[in-house]
Amino acid sequence: MSEPNPYADGEYTWGPAQPQDSVPGMPGVPGAPGTPGYGYANAVPGYGYPAPAPGYGYPGAGPHAVPGNGMPLVSIGDITVVNDAIVTPAGVLPLRGAVWSATDLSRTEERIPPYAIVLAVVFFLFCFLGLLFLLMKEKTTTGFVQITVTSGGRHHATMVPATHPLAVQTVMGQIGYARSLSAM
Repeated sequence: MSEPNPYADGEYTWGPAQPQDSVPGMPGVPGAPGTPGYGYANAVPGYGYPAPAPGYGYPGAGPHAVPGNGMPLVSIGDITVVNDAIVTPAGVLPLRGAVWSATDLSRTEERIPPYAIVLAVVFFLFCFLGLLFLLMKEKTTTGFVQITVTSGGRHHATMVPATHPLAVQTVMGQIGYARSLSAM
C-alpha cells in the first residue's frame, strides 16, 4: 500500500487541490482554514462553504456567530431570534423588517384503540356491557408546522414536528412574538 502507483503518469492528482494551490509552509494542504474551496473566490460561508475558524471556542466562529450580546429571545426549530438578528444554519439575518409565515401541515386523527376492541370482544361474551369499550377514543397528531422567514434578501425555512394537538398553537404564539420583535 505504501508503494507508488506504477501506472500513474504524474500529470493528474486526484481531488480538487493541485500542488500550486497549497498553503505556504503547509505542503499538500489545499487552502487555509476559512478560505473558500473549489475555486469559488467570492463565496459566502454557509451551506457547503467552509466557515472561518478564529481559533478555539464557539463564540464568534462561523455563520452561527451571534452579533452583540445575543441572548436568545425565542427559538423556533433551528431558527433563533436574538436582540437584533435572526440566527439560522444558513447565516445571520437582520431582525428588523423580517417577514414570518407559518403553514400547518399536521393532522389529528381520532380512532378506537386496539385494546378497546379486544376488551369489547372479551366482555361481550360475559355481558353486553363490553360494548361500552367501543366508546373509547384516542387522538393522535402527526405532521409538521412549516416556518419560513425572509429578511435582508435571504430566505430560510424549517419544519417543526407537531406531536400533540396544541403544537400548532404553541408555534403560532412563537411566530407572533417573533413578528412583534421584527416590527420594532
